[in-house]
Amino acid sequence: MTTNAVRVTRAEYCVIACAEAWRDNGEVLASPMGTIPSIGARLARRTFAPDLLLTDGEAMLVGLDGEPEGWLPYRRHLTMVTGGRRHVMMGASQIDRFGNQNISCIGDWSRPARQLLGVRGAPVNTLNNPVSYWVPKHSTRVFVPKVDMICGVGYDSAAAAGPSATRFHRIPRVVSDLGVFDFATPDHTMRLVSLHPGVAVEEVREATAFELSGLDGPASTREPTTAELRLIREVIDPDGLRDREVGP
Repeated sequence: MTTNAVRVTRAEYCVIACAEAWRDNGEVLASPMGTIPSIGARLARRTFAPDLLLTDGEAMLVGLDGEPEGWLPYRRHLTMVTGGRRHVMMGASQIDRFGNQNISCIGDWSRPARQLLGVRGAPVNTLNNPVSYWVPKHSTRVFVPKVDMICGVGYDSAAAAGPSATRFHRIPRVVSDLGVFDFATPDHTMRLVSLHPGVAVEEVREATAFELSGLDGPASTREPTTAELRLIREVIDPDGLRDREVGP
């Protein structure tokens, strides 16, 4: 739990896990949604992914200091999206074992118990470029056997739709406050890759409403280096916003 005798918080392990989603991506547009994914993308750009492109969320590409370094007109943005040259990290109100994601409603679509954000861009994102997910509170309410409505397309749904849906479809990882997951299994079902330090396998099992693979001997999420920890604490997030998303 330490880097050079400095205690690393759970939120900082989550930042590292999110940053790693963009490793070796090359010159792609990072689209992080949420505080910790945003910190992670900026950390990746400052360290091991210097070719990563960051945006202000509207119409500009921005540098490490947040200053505009290029114009990103909508047509260029769409070209990157439809060509697979963007890696999104979205949230998920529900996600199932094949990576189908729901951010639209809880309960039956015709009469939902709760209305959420709506489908928004999730289908286009998942069919046109890699999409990872960030879940700040891992629970059986989020990690469900079957989502109530498919917004983000999972591996089984993409396969059923055929080659037009699978061409750019990829879910590199799911990061939660408990660990890191992927779909690198023969049937593309969710696998536990690493546990954040201090988390037990049993905690993950109890907080997940479907069977996971990889529960035997998962790795530990890597620790931040001293330089990465300094960047997180002093440069990227000196106000400690990460701790509001994932508590100590």
